[in-house]
Amino acid sequence: MTRAKEIIEYMESLRNEEQRQILMGFFKTGPGEYGYGDEFLGLKVPQTREVVKMAGLDFPLEEVPELLMNRWHEVRLCGFLILVAKFEKLATKRLENNAEAVKKRDEIVTMYLQYAEQANNWDLVDLSVHKILGHWLLLPSNLSPHPDLPPIGEGDSLQMAYKRQVLDELAHSNNLWKQRMSIVCSWKTSQMGDPSWCLRYAEIHLHHPHDLMHKAVGWMLREMGKRVSMDLLRDFLRQHAHEMPRTMLRYAIEKMPERERKEWMSIR
Repeated sequence: MTRAKEIIEYMESLRNEEQRQILMGFFKTGPGEYGYGDEFLGLKVPQTREVVKMAGLDFPLEEVPELLMNRWHEVRLCGFLILVAKFEKLATKRLENNAEAVKKRDEIVTMYLQYAEQANNWDLVDLSVHKILGHWLLLPSNLSPHPDLPPIGEGDSLQMAYKRQVLDELAHSNNLWKQRMSIVCSWKTSQMGDPSWCLRYAEIHLHHPHDLMHKAVGWMLREMGKRVSMDLLRDFLRQHAHEMPRTMLRYAIEKMPERERKEWMSIR
């Protein structure tokens, strides 16, 4: 029996029917809802994190897809959190430029992108993407861009152009959760002082039709303002507040003084 199968059997043994019903309602799994068809065991996130700890950092990377492809939401979350734990271990300051660490980080990123559609609800995205893709954006990588890919901006390296291509493909896909990945990954880049990713994908998703994206973009703009520069946030709002969905704008300005929030909301 593989270690992945052992984890699956253990998590299935923790099934909680009462909690399962609560989660199925909370994550909108009914017909016509964004999480339609998702299946839950009824485990709380701390329980899943404990399983990740039990699995350990030596859990075979090649077995993670068995978790990611599982029918149960919590098992897929376990798989994504194992990738997070592995990536973070390889992304410390000491290992940023270590050749073997770079190679292994790239393997994790490649797997994450390959199985991105398995992160088919907002929590699976929000608990993983910034810690893997978001961090990778600011780290050395050997993943090769297409040789004909032009740099996007003046002074861009080919590697930076490739990373933007990866996120652009997520942003312009027809999958809501991949679209959410492209903006929520900027949580990490903003934490590390780089506002460019947030501003780029906030603008791309400005007219997105889904409320979940309105909330995500507003949230990331708020974090960018808090972590990097409120003046940058105000500059963005001066350009776009008049066209932003109300929910997006409200989320973006949450950390501003009340009087200023009222001024921005009056623009809509």
